[in-house]
Amino acid sequence: MRAVVLDTDDRFRLVEAPEPVPGPGEVAVRVAYAGVQWGDVLVRDGHFPVPRPFVPGFEAAGRITAVGEGVDDGRIGEQVSALVAGGGFAQVVLAPAALAIRAEGVDARTAAGAGWVAPTAYDLINTVAGIGPGDSVLIHAASGGVGTLAAQFAALAGARRIVGVVGSADRADHARRFGYHRVLTRDEFPRALGEETFDAILDPVGGPTRIANLAHLAPHGRLAVYGNIASFEPVDVSANDLLANGQSLMTYNSNLLSRTAPARLAASAVRALDLLSDGLVRLDITAEHELADVATAIANLAAGATAGKTVVRVR
Repeated sequence: MRAVVLDTDDRFRLVEAPEPVPGPGEVAVRVAYAGVQWGDVLVRDGHFPVPRPFVPGFEAAGRITAVGEGVDDGRIGEQVSALVAGGGFAQVVLAPAALAIRAEGVDARTAAGAGWVAPTAYDLINTVAGIGPGDSVLIHAASGGVGTLAAQFAALAGARRIVGVVGSADRADHARRFGYHRVLTRDEFPRALGEETFDAILDPVGGPTRIANLAHLAPHGRLAVYGNIASFEPVDVSANDLLANGQSLMTYNSNLLSRTAPARLAASAVRALDLLSDGLVRLDITAEHELADVATAIANLAAGATAGKTVVRVR
């Protein structure tokens, strides 16, 4: 089979590799499309140590072609969205059966793009931040895969005001298509907010942005942290200050959840896919690449050159 490997010299190469065979509790998926996500950037840049050569790609969609011990062979032929620990940029990928999520209600391209972003956005809004009717929400990286879905999930949950923050004016125009009432550029944040506060803030950025977010959190507000795009430097937060204002700082780690409670992650993915299938939310796929162009797809994501979601066509 064809696969893309990240080699010991930090270069991506398209190679021929043996097809993997599913072990106990696994399924083999013939990949139609794979999604590109921030984890691919982190692996490329060495933030996630992996043995090399390594086949990247953490989300894929296609049909199950084989199952391992303990998996119902009736699943063969099922179209799935597979959440994996690597291997997605290949013609066949192995996935835990619990995280090969049935996706017959959407096409394979959408199923791949939904990948990790759909359950992440769903959980951030509905589980972590607990958005309800009348809440106000501030969402950073508003034009990305998580951000465009999170705005839609927030609207479905009854949020009265949804404000986004993006990197540029072009991205602001893009984000406005997904239900934001106001979109700021990073240069305008936080000055343009004035004294406005929010019941919930979604923060994948870190660093000084995280401190600024705390200043714009309403009493009893929730700051949901799920990444460190800008900086891995730690941010000190006073629990006493949070307590005095009834505020909460919560984190969400979908990778950890996939290992400690995969059924919970899968359930959120199912709910998100159902909403996509029913047309209540939409996934914004703005770029599609061939398997040979994985390096370009990842570089564009890292450079902020793409909004929405990028997929790789494998089939």
